[in-house]
Amino acid sequence: MSTIYEVTGMTCGHCQAAVEAEVGAVAGVTGVHVDLASGRVEVQGDADDAAVRAAIEEAGYAAA
Repeated sequence: MSTIYEVTGMTCGHCQAAVEAEVGAVAGVTGVHVDLASGRVEVQGDADDAAVRAAIEEAGYAAA
C-alpha cells in the first residue's frame, strides 16, 4: 500500500533527509520517497495516517 502526502516547507537535502528519517521510523512504514521539487512524500506500508502526519510535523514540516 502506498500513500502520498503533500508536505510544505521542504527546501533542501537536509529537509528531505529529516522527513525520510522521521517517517521511516514510524511503525508499519516499509519505505519513504521524498520528492523535494514537488513537495510530495510517498509512504509505503500500512502505517497509521495520524502517526505519519505526526512524524512529518516532528521533522518540522506540515502535511497538507
